[in-house]
Amino acid sequence: MLHYPKKVWLNGKILDAKAARISVFDRGFLFGDGIYEVMARMGGRFFYEQAHLNRLEACLQKINIDLDIRFLVTAIPKLLKESDLLENDCLLYIQVSRGVAPRKHAFPHDIAPTVMMYATSKTFPEINTINSSVKTMEDFRWSRCDIKTTSLLGNVMANEYAMQNDCYETLLVRKNIITEASHCNVFFVKDKVVYTHPANEYILDGITRQVVLELCDKLKLEVREKGIFKQQMTEMDEAFLTGTSTQIASIKKIDGHFYYKGDEIGEITKNLQRAFLQLKTIG
Repeated sequence: MLHYPKKVWLNGKILDAKAARISVFDRGFLFGDGIYEVMARMGGRFFYEQAHLNRLEACLQKINIDLDIRFLVTAIPKLLKESDLLENDCLLYIQVSRGVAPRKHAFPHDIAPTVMMYATSKTFPEINTINSSVKTMEDFRWSRCDIKTTSLLGNVMANEYAMQNDCYETLLVRKNIITEASHCNVFFVKDKVVYTHPANEYILDGITRQVVLELCDKLKLEVREKGIFKQQMTEMDEAFLTGTSTQIASIKKIDGHFYYKGDEIGEITKNLQRAFLQLKTIG
């Protein structure tokens, strides 16, 4: 069940969530002109924290928001303490907008970014046992999906399409090639070879995606960073999703095509889930 956070970190102050306010002229509100990041805290540490912070910094640079994020090293623990989550598993949300200025499309100069963070309690399963059903739809989003922007209307519409069809996710198809999902990356397996779309401007290079590629290397699995055509998905042996909160989740069904019967999960998917669990456990 979703719930609001107890505290919000806003521009250097920790506030009760109900007291946190931003200007109606904030460019994040007017234009979706900002970047966000989400990190999972498990067993007293953030999973691949530095990789997440590196991506946050890189995305800020891509849209020319000048912000030194080193303050997060001390700000995040203070927020967790005030939120009574220092000893609990949780999700941390970080958002940076360009700041407050009169509405104009071009970037304003000499304004301070708006920085907001909050954390909410989250229970992570050791292994995600979801055997998901997903839908496909045309990827009508823009061509800079590598930027983790707060402008997520296309992703929201795609995810709502999944919900309307009683599915977990929607896979996006661009020029007949499966790119990613509304809030996950997607992998396929054929003859024990792992396929996933290359990390270019058409997908977000998920941190969990990167972790899975590392695990494939450790498990001596051949990987081909190559998008598969939509019509090829029925020829695959396995498919799975990856994401910060999703971790690794098996795909049982895409549209009308079933990969498994009952609760069966593919061998490669299970091996990666076990390796992922071990990685979380040993840090």
